[in-house]
Amino acid sequence: QLDKIDAAGQHLLELINTILDLAKIEAGKLVLEQSQVNVAAIVANVTALLQSAAQAKQITLVTDVAAPSVGLLGDPTRLQQSLLNLASNAVKFTEHGRITLRVRSEPDGDEYQRLRFEVEDTGIGIPPGVLARLFTEFEQADNSTTRRHGGTGLGLAITRKLAQLMGGDAGATSEVGTGSTFWFTARLQRDPTALVRKTARLNESAERILQRDYAGRRVLVVEDEPINQEITRMLLEGAGLAVDAAENGLQAVELASRESYDIILMDMQMPEMDGPEAARRLRAMPSCAETP
Repeated sequence: QLDKIDAAGQHLLELINTILDLAKIEAGKLVLEQSQVNVAAIVANVTALLQSAAQAKQITLVTDVAAPSVGLLGDPTRLQQSLLNLASNAVKFTEHGRITLRVRSEPDGDEYQRLRFEVEDTGIGIPPGVLARLFTEFEQADNSTTRRHGGTGLGLAITRKLAQLMGGDAGATSEVGTGSTFWFTARLQRDPTALVRKTARLNESAERILQRDYAGRRVLVVEDEPINQEITRMLLEGAGLAVDAAENGLQAVELASRESYDIILMDMQMPEMDGPEAARRLRAMPSCAETP
C-alpha cells in the first residue's frame, strides 16, 4: 500500500509540476538558470533514472555523447528535464530492443555552442500525420493509449517550449514499426573561465563529497513546514552532517546566538519572522557575519 501511495504521489507531483511549468512559460515568468552545464552528467543522470524501468522490459540503454562536458553555461535542470521527457517516453513506448541517448555539438560562433540531444528508440513508431500535433498540449499519438501507458500529453509540449526558451527547438522523425527519434536543441553560452576551473570531481556525487569532506559539520535548518523540515533533516543526516532545526526566524536567531553553525539553510516565508529579516539579524551578529 505504501508503494501505491508513493507511485500515486509521484504521478500527481509530476502532473502539478508540469502544469506549473507550462503556466510559467505562457506567462513569461519562467527564468532560466545560467550555471555550469556538465553534459555527460546530465545524460548519466537520465540513464540512471530510467535504468530499472528499461531493465524490467529488457531494453538496452545506450549513451553516445560527443559534446564538451565542461565549458558551457546554461540551465542544467531544464536540459535534464527535457531529455528525461523524451527518454521516458521512449521507454514507455518501446517493448524490446534498445534506446540510444545521443548528444552532438554544433558550432555557433565564438560565444555560443549549440547542442543537439536525441533519443532514438526501436519502439512502435508514429504515423507521419500524427507527428505534427505531438508537441501540442494534451496531445498523444493515440489518445486511447492513455489507458495503457498513462501520461498527460504535456511532456513533449513542455520540451519544445523549454528548447525554444533556450534558443533551440524540438521535433521528431519516425517510421511505423521501426522506431522514432525525438530531438531538441539548445544554445548555450561558452564559459570563458572554464579552462581554469578544476574538473576532477565533476562525476562525483554531492553526497559523497559531503560524507568525505564535511562529515560532522553543523547545519541549522530554518523551515516552518514540518514535513519539509523532517525530509531535509533526514537527507542531511544521511550525508553525515549534524542538524539542528528552527521553525521560524526568531528561533533561528536565538539558536545561532548560542550555537556555532557551519551553514544555515533559511526558508523565506515563515511566521513570527521571515527568512530575509532573520538573515539580516544574523549578519549583524559577529559570530554569523561570514556564515553561508
